[in-house]
Amino acid sequence: MAFLDMLFGSRRSVRATENALQVEGSASAHEAAFLLRAPTALMQLDEVEALTVVRFMRPCRHSTGTIIIRQGETVDTGFMVLVLEGEITVESLMPSRAEPVTVNVVGPGSLIGEMSLVDGAARSATCTASTDVHCAVLDRQALESLIAEQPTTAAKLMTAVAQRLAERLRDNRHKLQVYSQLVQTMQDEIDKLME
Repeated sequence: MAFLDMLFGSRRSVRATENALQVEGSASAHEAAFLLRAPTALMQLDEVEALTVVRFMRPCRHSTGTIIIRQGETVDTGFMVLVLEGEITVESLMPSRAEPVTVNVVGPGSLIGEMSLVDGAARSATCTASTDVHCAVLDRQALESLIAEQPTTAAKLMTAVAQRLAERLRDNRHKLQVYSQLVQTMQDEIDKLME
């Protein structure tokens, strides 16, 4: 489902209080809100906004070796994960390699899956629990409820996600420029050797 359809299409409301994470008096919920505001996640949210988002999330545990997100998956793309405890290895399959390449290892305060939550497209990497992982999940249905019940907080959440994706895009652009310069330097050296 496209993001604009989510914003303006019909929504089934799911009360945040039905979710397993309860904010009031829950140390776990406050820790999740703190981690949601970490520089590795969405630091643009203030404490109240982060707690509001956490109300719409559900807790989840994965044992070591569990594949949380699979690259290329097109069916189950409607969620993002905030890591609360443990580590997740992010790997990507490359056409020229038989084995996946480790792109990153993320820990508490990191988000995974936010791109597919926004656009519903295929997953871009495989994320595997490298240790036992405790996390909080925001799925598309909960996001729709957040939009319906707390539109200001939802707008700020989506703006923060967009800023995070823009930063990643700029970082990748910089990496491509460096790679291009390296390829050009190597080509210049090969051309000199061939003379």
